[in-house]
Amino acid sequence: MIFLKTIKLETLADLKKALQTAIELEHSTIPPYLTANFTLFDTGNDQISNLIGSVVGEEMLHLSIACNILNAIGGKPVLNKPGFIPTYPGPLPGSVSEGLVVPLEKFSLKLIHDVFMAIEEPENPIHINNLAVSPGVITIGVFYTRIKEIISELEAAAKAEGKTIFVGNPKYQMTYEKFFDSTLLFPIIDEETAKRGIDIIIDQGEGTTTDPFITPIDDGNVQELAHYYRFEEIYRGKTIQVDPAGGYMFGEPKIPFNPKLVPNMWPNPKMNDYPKDSQAYVNSKFFNYNYTSLLNSLHETFNGEPEKINTAMGVMYSLRLYAIKLLAIPDPNHPGYVAGPSFEYVVGE
Repeated sequence: MIFLKTIKLETLADLKKALQTAIELEHSTIPPYLTANFTLFDTGNDQISNLIGSVVGEEMLHLSIACNILNAIGGKPVLNKPGFIPTYPGPLPGSVSEGLVVPLEKFSLKLIHDVFMAIEEPENPIHINNLAVSPGVITIGVFYTRIKEIISELEAAAKAEGKTIFVGNPKYQMTYEKFFDSTLLFPIIDEETAKRGIDIIIDQGEGTTTDPFITPIDDGNVQELAHYYRFEEIYRGKTIQVDPAGGYMFGEPKIPFNPKLVPNMWPNPKMNDYPKDSQAYVNSKFFNYNYTSLLNSLHETFNGEPEKINTAMGVMYSLRLYAIKLLAIPDPNHPGYVAGPSFEYVVGE
């Protein structure tokens, strides 16, 4: 489990700052999840890859919801600055410095258990003992719950004066039904839609204290596990299902993992660590240019040009091409390893 620093949430400015942190936090999980998934390409581990890919898609949804809420209250999402991307390995945005260290690594069951499950672990995971929470820190679920609460408080105070905090331009709201069902990504226009969006983020990430599955009404009536439990399925190699005796159990069908074809990627690569005349450097540069272009397109999408989401999605799919190329190139600095994507923001060239 990761813990976030306790935040001050009293004013509209505090709320805008918290939502920007939420945007950065949701984005920060995508590079490590994608890196692990890229290393599963063409290895026969399709079940695992599909599960990780489904989580990546929902992290993009959560980022979009947070951006829409920030726009709805007159804020301006920022997605295209170098500091928007955390340093890997390192803590996630807003988390306590001595907390979880998140790397960019090849897929492994250890990575799933020690990092991915820790990122997504709810405060009260089903069938797992509760963790003691240190003073001065909060869980991600509590973080979002507090955002919901301050939205209600600020909106009630505004209404008492005949006003509203939802003053953003509705044309800035991004929906994308080619990828996200309208029950999941919708315009945020008032307190009800804002809180409904946050509930989706919490539900998909954590589930509930009694049910590991996402609330059906929030996901097109598809029975799907919350993120933590999808990762737990991968780690245990079995699917979660209802236990006839009560509760839930791990059983058939199995989710096998064959590590033989997973490329031996050197962890936490950096573009400038590669020799400038190497194929690893050239392809790392192409990857990072595309990643930077993706962030720029997303920034434009959520700052008045929602149609730019089509450009962003096109660039996103091209990332895998360059990642696969990198994973086929020997790391020039580390014999026995291959290169890998570094997810860096590049400027000035």
